[in-house]
Amino acid sequence: MIFTVEEINRDAVLLPGVSLGYRLYNGCGSENLIRAAVEAVNGEDSDGCSGQIQALLGHSSSGVSEDINLMLSPLLIPQVSHLSTCACLSDKRIYPTFFRTVPSDRFQITGLVHLMKYFDWRWVGIIYTAGLYSDAGTADFVKEGQKEGICVEYRLSYSNTSDKQLKAIVKALRESSSKVVLLFMAFFSTKSFLSEVEAYNITGKQWVGSEAWITQGDLASVDKKAILQGALGFALPQASIPGLGDFLLSLKPSDEPQSSIIKEFWEKFFDCSFSPSNTSTMCTGEEDLRTVSNDYTDVAYFRPEMNVYKSVYSLAYALNALLQCQNGSNPTTGKACVNKSEVQPKLVLEHIKHVNFTTKNGAKVFFDENGDSFAQYDLVNWQMKEDGSVEIVNIGQYDTSFPEGEKFKLKKETKIVWGGKSNEAPRSVCREPCPPGTRKAINKNKPVCCFDCFECPEGTISNQTNAPDCFICPPEFWPNEKRDQCLPKPTEYLSYEEIMGALLTGFVLMGVFLSLLISILFLTHKDTPIVRANNCELSFLLLFSLTLCFLCSLTFIGRPSEWSCMLRHTAFGITFVLCISCVLGKTMVVLMAFRASLPGSNVMKWFGPTQQRLSILSFTLIQVVICILWLTINPPFPKMNMKYYKEKIILECALGSAVGFWAVLGYIGILALLCFILAFLARKLPDSFNEAKLITFSMLIFCAVWITFIPAYVSSPGKFTVAVEIFAILASSFGLLICIFVPKCYIIIFRPEQNSKKHLMGKIPPRTL
Repeated sequence: MIFTVEEINRDAVLLPGVSLGYRLYNGCGSENLIRAAVEAVNGEDSDGCSGQIQALLGHSSSGVSEDINLMLSPLLIPQVSHLSTCACLSDKRIYPTFFRTVPSDRFQITGLVHLMKYFDWRWVGIIYTAGLYSDAGTADFVKEGQKEGICVEYRLSYSNTSDKQLKAIVKALRESSSKVVLLFMAFFSTKSFLSEVEAYNITGKQWVGSEAWITQGDLASVDKKAILQGALGFALPQASIPGLGDFLLSLKPSDEPQSSIIKEFWEKFFDCSFSPSNTSTMCTGEEDLRTVSNDYTDVAYFRPEMNVYKSVYSLAYALNALLQCQNGSNPTTGKACVNKSEVQPKLVLEHIKHVNFTTKNGAKVFFDENGDSFAQYDLVNWQMKEDGSVEIVNIGQYDTSFPEGEKFKLKKETKIVWGGKSNEAPRSVCREPCPPGTRKAINKNKPVCCFDCFECPEGTISNQTNAPDCFICPPEFWPNEKRDQCLPKPTEYLSYEEIMGALLTGFVLMGVFLSLLISILFLTHKDTPIVRANNCELSFLLLFSLTLCFLCSLTFIGRPSEWSCMLRHTAFGITFVLCISCVLGKTMVVLMAFRASLPGSNVMKWFGPTQQRLSILSFTLIQVVICILWLTINPPFPKMNMKYYKEKIILECALGSAVGFWAVLGYIGILALLCFILAFLARKLPDSFNEAKLITFSMLIFCAVWITFIPAYVSSPGKFTVAVEIFAILASSFGLLICIFVPKCYIIIFRPEQNSKKHLMGKIPPRTL
């Protein structure tokens, strides 16, 4: 402060013709504080010097500055502090004359929150001391930290007079799950706390310090290395003040002969004494400070000293603005000029609000509406050595003048030493973040950081960390196993590649092969009685229709398409009606042949080959008409069924018109029932080889298969619905093929002697054939 006043008084531009004076008061201790404040306000000191003060510089303690300003504010005397950081002093309703060149703790707290957030330290402990600085600072940290999702596991007060508080702190440090501890104390409280807690061997913690002690290298020692190694914190920025180093190092006790403080530290620095002593040499007062190395003689850079430098200059610039006069008025206020004898504290107060200047070393100085200067901090890291000494390394910066998002920066090339003997940034969270595939749920009975993670419900995903909700996948998608991604649902349909499709295809080919084989056998024996019986033309047409029935099953296998959906049901309906019509024709031939054998009967005249063909054609055309109406009005179409299975899509053919489908089946059922009744009636007709019995049995199998098909079809899921329909087609087709044609093939191949007209006629007259 003295250096800065002398520098200003030597300046020919700033305050020309005016010299600044000062008084120094002892602000330590309540008695000294009260006496100093009263003397300063009254304009008189203990030595009898008088003169009204225009402003007060100090104090370094926030609590002391608060008390001082409560006395100065009613008198409108400006106060500029270089080290009182409590954010509470920014309240202009209570402290209207308070200004400071040190950043408010509001900015330090914001910086600490940024630091915690940057390293993802969401779960921290706080140790502080009772007092305005620590109380307000830690309370603000808790409040600002909550906004950013940072929670406090414990907030414990320390007092060097309370063993109970110390034990509670040690217990919390040992048992807590948080790895980061914010030590928010003044320097002397920190020194006392570290001296006591070092005996308890507290390890594994990352300490974060407040600006008040984080650059105090004399706290370091071998015993405290386990605690302070890797400590982080924000410090006032380093600055170079030209000339101050030489000024400090040129100090001699003779410059201040009345100062006991100078004599005391002189004796400490040079291990001598100004009083005769047998244990030490005599001090001459001419010793050179440049020959010793300690914190005082380290004058390359300054931190809090820069704030003192700026505070003195801010008052000088305020006075300079007040004393300016152009054309009979002050250019700043527009009021009448003021000479130096008319300067009053309230006028200085008015002008200090508007100061805005740059110091010789490039520091920008101005005050906002709260009397605060802009905040700039260095992020420092304690890197201790084996001998207990420490190198406080600048590893980053926090500057509120930068845009949002760029205020906090780390120096990428600088190595960081971490606390707790860790080689990387420690993790300090109450709960690890909820991974993708889960959702984050706040537990009302715990801090917000101690949330719960729940797995996303079936059919939902979350694809980000700490997702508040899980969202449902689109209908065509389904979550993967981790439930962090929606994947296209697999499609299911009866394909040729799978075992079921291949087996059914095999049975289809077997049915076609047997039909063709029987056709060839019948063709080679077409002139034999057993082939000619009951109209061989109907037999060949029936074999042809059975072949089509087998082949239409193939339209049900494979990926459904618009054409395949329309073809499968119509082909099935028409071929089966053709098949049943042929069986019905054969049944009626049996009945008519018996009737024709009776005397005087002429029935075969009305049901000859032409009538048989027309009946088959008529029956089939009715089914064709039904199918055309179905395809015209509401045809079957391919459909993605996502209702039956959640995790996969069933590709199927929707019926379109359910009436059309059941009309096709119903018509087949009516013909089959009619055929069964007629065959049943003809089963006991006298004949050595009565085909009606075989038709009755085949129709019985046919009806049983399709009656069973209806409930199985309705209840079967997915591709099994198609499989049930194919099975019904194959089973009924094989039933007809085996029951009607296999007995005849057996006679042709293995019993040729029975393939004679005589054997077939038995007791029946010849015209029954």
